[in-house]
Amino acid sequence: MAAFTHHAVAIPPSAVRAPSVDGAARRSYGGAAIPPRVSPSSRRPSGRAVNKTTRANGSSFGRLFRVTTFGESHGGGVGCVVDGVPPRLQISRDELQMELDRRRPGQSRITTPRNEEDSCEILSGVGLDGVTLGTPIAVLVRNKDHRSQDYGEIAVAYRPSHADATYDMKYGVRAIAGGGRSSARETIGRVAAGAIAKKVLKVIAGTEILAYVSQVKDVRASGVDHQTFTMEDVEANIARCPNEDSANKMIAAIDEVRTRGDSCGGVVTCVVRNCPRGLGAPVFDKLEADLAKAMLSLPATKGFEVGSGFEGVDTTGSEHNDEFYMDPETGIRTRTNRSGGIQGGISNGELVELRIAFKPTSTITSAQNTVNRDGVDVELKARGRHDPCVVPRAVPMVESMVALVLVDHLMMHFAQCNLLGRDDYDDLVRGNMKTLYDPKFIGGTGTGGGGEMSTKDMSAAFSED
Repeated sequence: MAAFTHHAVAIPPSAVRAPSVDGAARRSYGGAAIPPRVSPSSRRPSGRAVNKTTRANGSSFGRLFRVTTFGESHGGGVGCVVDGVPPRLQISRDELQMELDRRRPGQSRITTPRNEEDSCEILSGVGLDGVTLGTPIAVLVRNKDHRSQDYGEIAVAYRPSHADATYDMKYGVRAIAGGGRSSARETIGRVAAGAIAKKVLKVIAGTEILAYVSQVKDVRASGVDHQTFTMEDVEANIARCPNEDSANKMIAAIDEVRTRGDSCGGVVTCVVRNCPRGLGAPVFDKLEADLAKAMLSLPATKGFEVGSGFEGVDTTGSEHNDEFYMDPETGIRTRTNRSGGIQGGISNGELVELRIAFKPTSTITSAQNTVNRDGVDVELKARGRHDPCVVPRAVPMVESMVALVLVDHLMMHFAQCNLLGRDDYDDLVRGNMKTLYDPKFIGGTGTGGGGEMSTKDMSAAFSED
């Protein structure tokens, strides 16, 4: 086995102490005195020193609605912990299971034949009456149909364009069987969490998130009306394309590469209806920026577009601008939607339209040239069960990540912009209400005492114009 280079970790200033008064001898590290608690290795300070400055990030997503996924493809199970779920939300295991069933492998000949039930267990955060408690919700799905013996060659040979090599470069170790955390099986936790996020958005704003396969290889979907297509239209065929003729061509394209041990990529389009206005923030927290991060965190993603996307560069400003008009029922609207429902990083109430490009699946059964961990050129013909095209199963993954972004931004929007209603702000300006701790909000007497906000007062405080 070839040795791997370790990166030196700088000693944090807090770990360097002046010599003791008794003159005890100390080891030297570049001229600096090193306390006994630091490892003798010049390359690896002790865990105690490292933990002061280094965190193992990468498995958590969100700010107020925060999701952490866990587990490996061939481990005991995978799942998630969701923190920040509002209390008193009615949610059932069946609602989570419905979304997981859409993601589940082994559903057709154009997906991986791995046969998993993906039956979920809600371990915490939901009461016996099916109502959320406001505490972290933990969801577990146990792995049952994994064949680790199929990964013997991959233990030493890197699959081209897979995460095998980069995981070794970063960590010096990796979960060989099934790809570990780089496997699409990690997305089970995202889809379970996304089901909860979808429910929150539906209850609060009537928001509907629908995705479909809009392209496989060079086959593009046609005739899909983003205002009217339904989930039933998407689920009517194994390609998950609402247009039947386009779906049949996509299935044929996937079958062609599958039968010769190859794979292909495609595009998933996602539409958000009834997206609340005002989600997102200027500069670094723009809605499309967080959506881009969410989409590109999914396995095999290589591209992301909002609205006109890259095609917009072919137009002029006068052609591309979405002109405003007043709708007597809904207020300010745009006549076109080249912005994709987001302007200045903030949602404007129109359809949010996204497109996500997925590369061909890395693991294929055709012979490929690669290298092993010893740096020797080898030929690899991978075994195992893998999707010839990931996009049909990526549809619920995309929907879930969009839901996680939107519910997080919705909560941040309420926290910043709806804590003080606009009418209440006017009262403050006019001097009709001295502070937010006015008795009408806290149920107190205004003489130093106070009580909890009533449901009626809370509704008034958090209502929108």
